[in-house]
Amino acid sequence: MKIYTKTGDKGETSLFGGERVGKDHARIDAYGTVDELNAVIGVCRSMVRHAELDAILEEIQNDLFGIGAVLAAPGEAAQKVSGVQPSAISRLERQIDTISEHIQPLSQFILPGGDGAAAMLHLARTVCRRAERLTVHLGRQEQVPPECITYLNRLSDLLFVCARWVNALTNTQETKWNSSR
Repeated sequence: MKIYTKTGDKGETSLFGGERVGKDHARIDAYGTVDELNAVIGVCRSMVRHAELDAILEEIQNDLFGIGAVLAAPGEAAQKVSGVQPSAISRLERQIDTISEHIQPLSQFILPGGDGAAAMLHLARTVCRRAERLTVHLGRQEQVPPECITYLNRLSDLLFVCARWVNALTNTQETKWNSSR
């Protein structure tokens, strides 16, 4: 089986269920950015040296495949894919609460960065926010399961505390925002 099909050479692609749309369609933007987020999290996993955090990130990658499948499946085709369950959102919330116990409370804004893995988790957070915005945009045009948006919203919060946790684990000082500049 060849990896290239040539079916997208004219700027169109197929959604789950067979419908053809332009590669600049809002649905493609949304699930493409979820795919990008998944890849960035893969880079994070390659940098993280903490087994518990790696396991959390692996779960997230699996969840993101489900969200991507739902976003690639318009209308009735969406019924054929599992997507993300509300229990996954609850899991993210528990993880945020648990990790928050291991980091100092924020008293002011911090600049993204620190340890290399933490900096990459901050980048993942920003890609997640973009995926969320594009999914919201798609949801204003077509039906999107609300769990997809809620999951991405909660995930960006988790990625933020994970970045801070990595900095704490590696004894890397966070840089506070200097608002007087």
